Amino acid sequence: MKLLLICAGGYSTSMLVKKLEKYAAENGIDPFICEAHATTELAEIKDQFEVCLYGPQVSNRAGWIKEMLGPDYPVAKIEPADYAIGNAPKIFALIDSITKK
Repeated sequence: MKLLLICAGGYSTSMLVKKLEKYAAENGIDPFICEAHATTELAEIKDQFEVCLYGPQVSNRAGWIKEMLGPDYPVAKIEPADYAIGNAPKIFALIDSITKK
C-alpha cells in the first residue's frame, strides 16, 4: 500500500509517518509506503499513491482535496484525537474502511 498523508507541512505529520511505518512492520503489513506532503504538492504527487488521508489541520480544504483526487480515490480525514496521539490501529482501520468497499 502506498499511503499519502496530506498536511499543512508541519512536523507532526512526519512523526505520524514513523508511527504508521512501525505499526505496519510490527503487524506484517507489507508492502507499506507512507509519505507526508503539504496540500500545495497534491496535484504533482497524487498519482504516486493509492490512498490519501488528511490531517485535521487541513479539514477546511477537504472539498478541494477530494475534488483534486477524484471520486474513485480513497480519501478520508484522520480524526483529531487519533492524529494527535498517532493512533496507528485506528488509522489503519480507517484505511481499511475506505479501501475495502
